[in-house]
Amino acid sequence: MTARHHPLPEHSVRRFPSVPAAGQRAAWTLVLPLKPLALAKSRLAEATGPLRPELALAFALDTVAAALRSRTVARALVVTDDPLAAAQLAALGALVVADFPAAGLNAALAHGVEVARSAHGAGSVAAMSADLPALRPQELDQVLTAAAAYPRAFLADTQLVGTTVLTAASGTALAPDFGGTSRLRHAASGAYELTLRDVPSIRRDVDTPDDLRAALRLGTGPQTAALAPLVRL
Repeated sequence: MTARHHPLPEHSVRRFPSVPAAGQRAAWTLVLPLKPLALAKSRLAEATGPLRPELALAFALDTVAAALRSRTVARALVVTDDPLAAAQLAALGALVVADFPAAGLNAALAHGVEVARSAHGAGSVAAMSADLPALRPQELDQVLTAAAAYPRAFLADTQLVGTTVLTAASGTALAPDFGGTSRLRHAASGAYELTLRDVPSIRRDVDTPDDLRAALRLGTGPQTAALAPLVRL
């Protein structure tokens, strides 16, 4: 991303446990949006060529597989209209909900949250990017455990411009406003910015070849790692 970093006021430092207490029930439902694979990750087109849809699916598979290993996650719900992605993500154990393609990213997330709460009894929900191929479950545990202290909270991306995670407690509207400089908009909406330092894998979304190189340095999941040698990096 080329957008500038917009500084925000510093919040007081609080410390949280990195994982739930022994025996604590996983409380969070993750909602992840995924475009039809033919349209996804357009900024990777030059580097990937015809491999782009397959790589977009690899990102999502690695992200969901890691998320489902998190001790704090009860379920992952993916909002997509892509039949191949839907089948493969469901095989991993994700719930899949049809998207409203013309309505956009934030409408898809709001729809996913509504389905999660009305049909699956979800309380606390977290919208998360589906392009976090280096995601580590223990880092997701840290973020969600910290977020549980606030009605709404968010985590900025590596560039401190966008958002990779937005959370809402049970009974609280998520009010997603992803896209572009969403860090500023989520902060302006009253969501608390989480400032955890040691969670690089959950901040590293992948939109460009530089992003992918950085994710590979962190260590991606197996689906992305298998395709990376075929990408012109």
